[in-house]
Amino acid sequence: MTFERMPLEVWFDEYQFEVDYDIGESGMKFFSIKELDIDLNDVDLRYGYHLGHPGLRAEIVKQYSGQTIDNVAVTTGASEANFSVIAHLVGPKDHIIVEHPTYPSLFQVPRSLGRDMSLFHLKWEDDFRPDMDALRKLVKPNTKLITLTHPGNPAGNVITTEELKEAIEIAETAGAYLMVDETYRDLMFENLPPLAATMSPIAISLTSMSKTWGVPGIRIGWAVADESIIQAIRAIREQITICNSSLGEAIAKEILLKKDKILSMLRKSMFSNYKILKEWMDSQDWLEWVEPKSGVVCAPKLKRGGSTDELCKLLVTKYRTFTVPGSAMELDGHFRLGFGGEQEELVKGLEQLGHALKEIHS
Repeated sequence: MTFERMPLEVWFDEYQFEVDYDIGESGMKFFSIKELDIDLNDVDLRYGYHLGHPGLRAEIVKQYSGQTIDNVAVTTGASEANFSVIAHLVGPKDHIIVEHPTYPSLFQVPRSLGRDMSLFHLKWEDDFRPDMDALRKLVKPNTKLITLTHPGNPAGNVITTEELKEAIEIAETAGAYLMVDETYRDLMFENLPPLAATMSPIAISLTSMSKTWGVPGIRIGWAVADESIIQAIRAIREQITICNSSLGEAIAKEILLKKDKILSMLRKSMFSNYKILKEWMDSQDWLEWVEPKSGVVCAPKLKRGGSTDELCKLLVTKYRTFTVPGSAMELDGHFRLGFGGEQEELVKGLEQLGHALKEIHS
């Protein structure tokens, strides 16, 4: 068993802090404590609860009908929940199906653990929509877990309620669990599907405060699932992180208490930025895309085809603008473009991207 670095995170380490304009980030622009108007003076800096503070879990579970706080595990970002669920459910002789493209840890964890894995490929020509017949064909007798990411990262693709129901039926028939990363769900443009964990005992919902809520620095995510899964996450956490940051949990709870007000503001910003991006993309001669239906990321590609490594490297080194090449997410030929930042940064970043495109095509 060998854990190797994820190319995406290597790229972030090398370049994200060396630029003036970031249009590669995958979430809303990060907040400061001052902007959120949160008082942390009374937070006790002690060890916390292994499954997360009960007050935070109680606030989270309000979103999940039919569930209780016993069905909630607060984790160090959604990544820890992802790792814990895979490590618990998928043994050395088991099989896992991972939708692709997606955030790389969802396929890097089973690889690092040496698990038998099949990628459920979403295709450009299908607008990155899931083909449930193709998913069904990937199931093996030893399939224990199917993972989906909707809304998608980096494509901004979505799943319908009927497709989600079919995915659950496929998992139930296989005697497997279905894990759905729903991190961008509150940023869907329209027609939110039900939360997966509310639809079946074999469905697991994952999410994070990082993307929609603009607070990746607090490192808070959670899983909602059958209590046996939650207890397994606790057992794994006790050997890795033990508990969450008391400050992070306090911030997360305060944001969720103001959820409707903050989300309204965030969605307004998202739609405003998306209008700017769409107008810019519509004017492009060198790029094409599948228009996202959610979130604040998309995955354009060069009309001429080929790698985007040269483009993204030129952007950071000469134009001091950050994007993510598709090669860092095993999506060669594309790049990740984020539009969740400040409007001025997005406009300037797109301008710089235009200069870089002109340079490599001239």
